[in-house]
Amino acid sequence: MGIVLPDPGQAHIEGRIVDEEEAYEYAARKLLEAKVPTLFPGPLVLWRWNDKAAMKATAIRKLANALPARLIPMADYRPKYPKINPAVEINPNHPNLTIWHNKIDVCVFIGVHCHQANLALKIIRGGTDCYTIAVCAQAGHEDACLSFRDASPEKIDRLTAAVEKLKSEGVKSQAENFKQFVMTREGVA
Repeated sequence: MGIVLPDPGQAHIEGRIVDEEEAYEYAARKLLEAKVPTLFPGPLVLWRWNDKAAMKATAIRKLANALPARLIPMADYRPKYPKINPAVEINPNHPNLTIWHNKIDVCVFIGVHCHQANLALKIIRGGTDCYTIAVCAQAGHEDACLSFRDASPEKIDRLTAAVEKLKSEGVKSQAENFKQFVMTREGVA
């Protein structure tokens, strides 16, 4: 049997339907316990095609800073052969390679089109031991280990608030030190 997607106000954790609040805390704890927590913002936020997308991008950056977590964009789904730089960009056709290359143990997909997220999550789930979290603007993703639905800037802020709450209670980030790359028009700075 497959996984049932959550109704509004709910999420799923490994197939179990839960209240969103429980999922925020669970996701926050998983991200804080990770050695290489990574956020994969997709084109729905990176292209800044409306004000809401820009607000989501700002909320994602705030979440990354609160954790701390790496940001690796999934900016373009078109094939990039012969090679991409997996430290800079998630490979849309072979996301497992980016997971392996960066030793990512917990990742979050935000702003990725559902068809691409479903494909990438299946590949990651099947080929890595990375814990996947999907923050979906639609109904959620059954192939993610944990999935929220109806993503909005406010919901991303609620996840950030859950991270900050756990940190205030003494839960420390286990993230390894890293240097976030900066992308310019000329490439990686």
